[in-house]
Amino acid sequence: MSYEKELAAAKKAVSLAARLSQGVQKTLLQSEVWTKSDRTPVTAADFGSQALVSIVLERELQPATFSLVAEEETGELRKQGSEVFLEGITKLVKDTLASEESYADSPPLSTEDVLNAIDCGKSEGGCSGYHWVLDPIDGTRGFVRGEQYAVGLALLVEGKVVLGVMACPNLLLASAVGETDMSSKENVGCLFFATAGLGAYVQPLKGHSLPQKVPSSTLSKAEPCNIKESESCVDRHNQVGFFFSKPVWLRLEQKLGITALPVRMDSQAKYAAVSRGDAEIYLRFTLSGHRETIWDHAPGFIITTEAGGVVCDAAGKSLDFSKGKYLDHKTGIIVTTKKLKPCVLKAVREAMEEEKLISETHNPNCTLS
Repeated sequence: MSYEKELAAAKKAVSLAARLSQGVQKTLLQSEVWTKSDRTPVTAADFGSQALVSIVLERELQPATFSLVAEEETGELRKQGSEVFLEGITKLVKDTLASEESYADSPPLSTEDVLNAIDCGKSEGGCSGYHWVLDPIDGTRGFVRGEQYAVGLALLVEGKVVLGVMACPNLLLASAVGETDMSSKENVGCLFFATAGLGAYVQPLKGHSLPQKVPSSTLSKAEPCNIKESESCVDRHNQVGFFFSKPVWLRLEQKLGITALPVRMDSQAKYAAVSRGDAEIYLRFTLSGHRETIWDHAPGFIITTEAGGVVCDAAGKSLDFSKGKYLDHKTGIIVTTKKLKPCVLKAVREAMEEEKLISETHNPNCTLS
């Protein structure tokens, strides 16, 4: 199946969510950033984006049943004292929908409509049926800092990722490793999308330029390659998001012959960077016990693999999105090119074994996963 109707709806939903988020990011105050129970930040853009995508998908596709697996919940929004914040979110959603000509005459939304749209994301996913998977603002820390973030949406059919759409509003249109100059606003903002078996494409987030096919890097050896690090690899609280310790990175660099400094970036924009050849390696290894959610990887997974890249765990197996909200995978996640996969897997395994021996000697309770 080509999933043309689903892809068109997904692109429309993600583009509108990116529009909403850009408006919020321009004026965001630190006082407007909430902290969730897991100590991660959340903003009006996270909630508004989730509500907006849910509403647009239902309006465009009018499915008999609608299943959405998404990150945000409305528990805090429904508590007394959240009324002003909720009203602001509702206004964001209403204004964004009104900016789209096809929705100009739609009935007005209430705060309860917005809450219900957010709550549509309570699905558990699984190995049967159709399930949309959404990260409304991936990389909220980067979003709060005015840096990289993404809006990521994917479709699972019988447990397989069949399409993905990802907006990277602050990513340069032209490939440029480490480029952070945001002065040329017309050259910033990418919309990536992919359908199983049909390749990956990118187009400007604004305007009507035709999509271009995304080619992944063709490097066959690691020496000149670029590696992407998550901004969250700086372990501020020794919690989720901790990547390899510095000694492990150094061992990896030595084993792969890497001389270039890693480029730090938030969100699934790292997948986009690998997919179009800005980088050749992205590694994600967290502390033992952390479970990876499917919305953090499904859109980037299909965009990267359809561009010719590889996404696997440290055992070399492809990621399994069929087990519900969480990935069923072995240690770590590796994103790289097909030609580099064997040497990256070898280097990772050797570095992990060395780290394990050191950890067991100094701290027997600390392991990587």
